[in-house]
Amino acid sequence: MKVLLLSAYDADSHKRWREGLVKAFPEWQWTLLTLPPRYFSWRIRGNSLSWGRGKPAQVLKQGWDLIVATSMTDLSALRGLVPEIVGVPTVVYFHENQFAYPVSSDAFRSIEPQLLNIYTALACDLVLFNSEYNRRTLLEGTEKLLKRFPDCVPQGVCEEIKEKSRVLPVPIEDIVFDSRANDEVFSWSCRAENAYLGEAGEDTLIISWAARWEYDKGADRLLEILRGLKASNVKFVVNLMGQSFRNSPTEFTQIQEEFAGHLLIFGYLESAKDYRQVLRHSHIFLSTAYHEFQGLAVMEAAILGATPLVPDEQCYPEFYPKPFLYSSCSDAILKLESMYLSLSSGSKLKKVDFSKFSGKVMWAEYRDQFVSLVNK
Repeated sequence: MKVLLLSAYDADSHKRWREGLVKAFPEWQWTLLTLPPRYFSWRIRGNSLSWGRGKPAQVLKQGWDLIVATSMTDLSALRGLVPEIVGVPTVVYFHENQFAYPVSSDAFRSIEPQLLNIYTALACDLVLFNSEYNRRTLLEGTEKLLKRFPDCVPQGVCEEIKEKSRVLPVPIEDIVFDSRANDEVFSWSCRAENAYLGEAGEDTLIISWAARWEYDKGADRLLEILRGLKASNVKFVVNLMGQSFRNSPTEFTQIQEEFAGHLLIFGYLESAKDYRQVLRHSHIFLSTAYHEFQGLAVMEAAILGATPLVPDEQCYPEFYPKPFLYSSCSDAILKLESMYLSLSSGSKLKKVDFSKFSGKVMWAEYRDQFVSLVNK
């Protein structure tokens, strides 16, 4: 089968998914078109023009059995510019949607990204979402936006999208489930400069946090929770991991200053092996995100043995039982205190089983969906 894969805003999560997809089906002939994940406003409106003329257009005009595109792809415009692809069965994968994406205070508010989500969902043959939360918020957002139309409002749009949509989470790589990695000797050699120098033993709660250091990942929540733990005299250390940016929230600097004596790792770990070993040796993985459509980092940490603690909102309630959810920062502090006491008394912390999200299980479901669409 000849498959064209379009990633119009090839961010890390999109790249991880499409690399896994290609690797899962080596018997298919894959051709890939990607665009860099920058200049968001230009990229989401301009990707059809970038691909619709010149060399990329020649690629699009080849005979394809299936097209797989990410939701940033302006599919309706692309089909207009390159009519040769109109009849090709097409799947669109939504890693996120623009209705549930929080807007930063300095961002220009436009309905254009939301309308593009609708156009692309309508233009394809199968819509896949990584969570029910993702699908639900797109459908609810579409309904609300259509009510704002001054006139000429189309009927049945939400029903049409819902009817051809499915929920298929991003699979977790099988290597994450490989228990043999636990046999490796580990030391905290990658700890930060001026970091906590003591031994992080069983009497110390080891908390890991990992995300992009951006406004939507809840740095303010994290700071409040750490302050609460410190005030309650819990013995803890923190691995604060992730990629920082020029405009990263100031709370990260505050955390570095206030909790220097509690920090083991501070910053981005280049080595995936080191990162996973840190998670294997963490008691807790804490999320403070204000928006998450699946939360791969938390799932991966849970598989590696860390106990997850996540907000009781967004996608999290559909993946995590109630004991792993918190309703507020004060609730998170209480739950962490309780985990610390359990650990101190020699009890084991509860775990979450994510084996059903392994590549071995999930990619088979992807195959079924793709082959069924092609054979329609």
